[in-house]
Amino acid sequence: MTDPTTSEGNTPEPDTPEPNGPGSHVPEPGAPGAGVPELPSKARLAWATLVALLVAAVVLVATVLPAEYDLDPLGIGEALGLRVLSNPSSGAIPVRSDGLLASRSSYRIERKTFELAPDSGWVEYKYRLEAGRAMVYSWTATSWVRSEMHSEADDAPEGTAEFFEVAEETLHRHGNYVAPFPGIHGWYWLNETDETVTVTLHAAGFFDTSYEFRADVDPILNQIVETPDPEGFRPYF
Repeated sequence: MTDPTTSEGNTPEPDTPEPNGPGSHVPEPGAPGAGVPELPSKARLAWATLVALLVAAVVLVATVLPAEYDLDPLGIGEALGLRVLSNPSSGAIPVRSDGLLASRSSYRIERKTFELAPDSGWVEYKYRLEAGRAMVYSWTATSWVRSEMHSEADDAPEGTAEFFEVAEETLHRHGNYVAPFPGIHGWYWLNETDETVTVTLHAAGFFDTSYEFRADVDPILNQIVETPDPEGFRPYF
């Protein structure tokens, strides 16, 4: 029988080499077509750096300077509402001029105890406060006392006072007080029982002196220097 691949009119097909056979070509690593990306040229790196610097400069001028330093040469910060972050008083956030009285020094704190003798023993204790200055306080008594909270203005006639609270019988009082005028402001306690009463006062505020009054004794002037933050102490407010 005749082989059809060698019969007349039939030309034998050439052998095709295997993909990894002796006749195949494998590119060397790093050669074109090897699958490794080419490194960018120096020109492309320079252009990319220049574009990044331009973008950073635009961000700096358009957003950082208006938000952090209130500088807005392009007007973009104003349009985006960024200038209010660096200058809230002139931006969209209104700032009130009332309700806050700033101080250059920390407030003072004090704890005092007073012994009230039986049968009409009394004591009066007042802090020096300027107009608008505030204090908070809490006081307790070991038995019933009469209590008055009142103030004496600097320009008031001697022996006159403005009263803010009167309690015929009480064991404690707590509150905050804002001086309506410059003067001395505080309490009067009277013991009408037949036993000694101890009154304990805790106060904090923008005062630096106090006055203690008792029967048949000259007024006692006290300097108050204790603060919650020793670094914040100043001899003035």
